[in-house]
Amino acid sequence: MPDTPSNLVLLVHRDTEGAHRSETTLFPPESLPEGDVLVRILRSGINYKDALAVTGKSPILRRFPMIPGIDLVGEVVASENPDWSPGDAVILTGHGVGETRHGAFAQYTRLPGAWLVPCPVSLTPDGAMLLGTAGLTAMLCVMALEAGGLKPDGGTEILVTGPTGGVGGWAVVLLKQLGYQVCAATGRLEHESYLRRLGADSIIHRQELTASNKPLDTQRWLGAIDVAGGKTLAGLLKFIHYNGTVAACGLADEPGLPATVFPFILRNVRLQGVDSVHIDRETRATAWKRLAEGIPSALFATFQERTVGLSGIPQACRELLEGRVRGRVLVDPFLDA
Repeated sequence: MPDTPSNLVLLVHRDTEGAHRSETTLFPPESLPEGDVLVRILRSGINYKDALAVTGKSPILRRFPMIPGIDLVGEVVASENPDWSPGDAVILTGHGVGETRHGAFAQYTRLPGAWLVPCPVSLTPDGAMLLGTAGLTAMLCVMALEAGGLKPDGGTEILVTGPTGGVGGWAVVLLKQLGYQVCAATGRLEHESYLRRLGADSIIHRQELTASNKPLDTQRWLGAIDVAGGKTLAGLLKFIHYNGTVAACGLADEPGLPATVFPFILRNVRLQGVDSVHIDRETRATAWKRLAEGIPSALFATFQERTVGLSGIPQACRELLEGRVRGRVLVDPFLDA
């Protein structure tokens, strides 16, 4: 495996008091993790987990200094893995990249070939990372609803929380494209026109999900995709139809679940957890294939807020955690070069 070329990265340090500091710097090739594929990173995206990692709001990074960034699309530069050849377009998500090993906020990285999946030919680098881990997670949630027996059913809606974010937004798009009616629950009603463009049929304030003190309430939604956890997830469970399925994939509100068992034992509701970090390669490839085939190209522009270089990542991360980002911020690691 040849040495990595000159490699500009975003490196996060932690001081003795636990505060995080970021710098854009050249990174020595010998410090990159082991891997049998050398990849030139074309795009990454800023996910909620990346924002927590860069700002230090949550202990995402497990060692320091560390290059964050949990997903990427790139071009194979060199390979010792028979599955990949120079010039191949590849996608990496999960596997602890950007958490336990150096991540995607860099110009080059080395990765195990077994972690990579092909980038569908219909996806540009921008398109692949407008989807990124968020789009992959949204598709896995849709697949979880399907596995629970849900099908498009006339006027019965599927609820989506966090629809102005990456996972929730793509969930709205995917469900609508598959023929479902979609209800978006948000605390940001000023973005109603944006949510309508994504495909939301109805929009409610998320406080409606937690206003009821009843252990069960009116059956309102056939299923749900939830990114919030906590009281939001506990609240929406009260409104799910008999035999409904809820896909839970996040903890944007909190990790706890102050719920009762009544939705499960009286309405046969299924709560399905969704993980995008450790899923098998075949499932990843299937999800990416469905993403490439299932989203109209015009919607990608709707989803993109802006593209930043490595130096612009810390500010974008702060804005994301403050609720000031709508859609996806992409990272072009060569923009600062």
